[in-house]
Amino acid sequence: MSKLTTTDLTRRFMGLVAVNKVSFSMDEGEILGIIGPNGAGKTTFINLVSGIIMPTEGKIEYKGRDITYMPAHERARIGIARTYQLIHPLENLSLLENVMVGSIFARGKSLKAARKQAEKLCAELGLENLDRDPSRLTILEVKRMEIAKALSNEPEVLFLDEVMAGLNADETKDLIATVQKIAKERKLAVGVVEHVMGVIRELTHRVIVLEAGELIAEGPYEEVSKNTRVIEAYLGGAA
Repeated sequence: MSKLTTTDLTRRFMGLVAVNKVSFSMDEGEILGIIGPNGAGKTTFINLVSGIIMPTEGKIEYKGRDITYMPAHERARIGIARTYQLIHPLENLSLLENVMVGSIFARGKSLKAARKQAEKLCAELGLENLDRDPSRLTILEVKRMEIAKALSNEPEVLFLDEVMAGLNADETKDLIATVQKIAKERKLAVGVVEHVMGVIRELTHRVIVLEAGELIAEGPYEEVSKNTRVIEAYLGGAA
């Protein structure tokens, strides 16, 4: 059974159709790329499946359960987590305390249990000096902290919204390996929004392509990158 599926998922904002009848699925251990031009509906799609906004039409199922209109905090509790394109760390808290937030609010853990789990996650993601303020972290460390925070929810489905943005080539390679490792070891279904096609090629098992809110192609990157409509809509001559 797929971890997460959508059927004809649609979201309208007044006269604008931001997501239009998108049907897809994600399986355990799969890393799915979500690509498309700016304004294609990628982040809106993640907002829908994570419960930040509700659909106008369609259906969302998690492990066979209808969660179409379930609030975001309840989705977090049952195992759906995400990072955000614009990162806003809790600056009055330390690195470790930022990671603890998910355990406390999504899982209801005690401070002691949340701290223990956060220390383990930070070690797993290569984060050190955990009492530092987020303003003293490198960009890569901030990205790792946000992933650790999402993992503190103990998810089975994880969405990463442009988590590689702002990283240099070595840092990107490092974070690709991290995402692959946590997806495999934790048996996560991971959805990755990314504009760097080298990342999508190396990281993902399968890709869906959105254009103007519609799913126009689906399959392995090498197959999708040769799709005429995808080339015209997004890849240009770089396919």
